[in-house]
Amino acid sequence: MNPVHDEFLKVLTDYQGIIHKVNLIYFKTDMDKQDNFQEVVFQLWRSFPSLKNKNKPASWIYSVAINTSISKIRKDCNLTFQEALPDFSMVEQPEINEDANYQQLLAALSRLNEIDKSIMLLYLEEFSYEQIADIVGISPSHVGVKIHRLKTQLQKQFNR
Repeated sequence: MNPVHDEFLKVLTDYQGIIHKVNLIYFKTDMDKQDNFQEVVFQLWRSFPSLKNKNKPASWIYSVAINTSISKIRKDCNLTFQEALPDFSMVEQPEINEDANYQQLLAALSRLNEIDKSIMLLYLEEFSYEQIADIVGISPSHVGVKIHRLKTQLQKQFNR
C-alpha cells in the first residue's frame, strides 16, 4: 500500500474526533454531520501532501474542518430541497455527554455566528490565542478581545 495513504489513514483515525466536534457545533441533523464529515475528509486528503508538520496535525485538521463547515453552510443557504432524502447509515460518532450543562453550552454556542463558534470551540480545546488566530485568520489580540466578549455573552445566557 502507498505510504502516504497509510500515513493519512493513521492521522485520520487518531484525529477524527476533531471533525466530530466541529460537526457537533455547526450542524444539527445527523445527515448534515455525515455529509460534512465526508467533505472534510476529502478536503484533508486533497491538502495532506502540503501539510508541513505531520507530527502535530490538530491545528491543520481544525482549520480544514472549520473552513469546510462554513463553506457548506454558506452553500446550503442557497439551496432549496424539493423532497426528503432516504435515511442513510451513519458514520460512527464518539459518545456525546448528555449532561444538561453540556447541552446548554451546545445550545448557546449554536446561536453564535460561524467565526465566533470556531473561536470558542478552539478556546475550549485549549488552543493558544496564536494558534486560534492562525486557524481563524485574525490577530491574536483580536482573538483575546473576542474570547472575552464571548465569555461574557455566554455567561449572561447561562445566568438567565
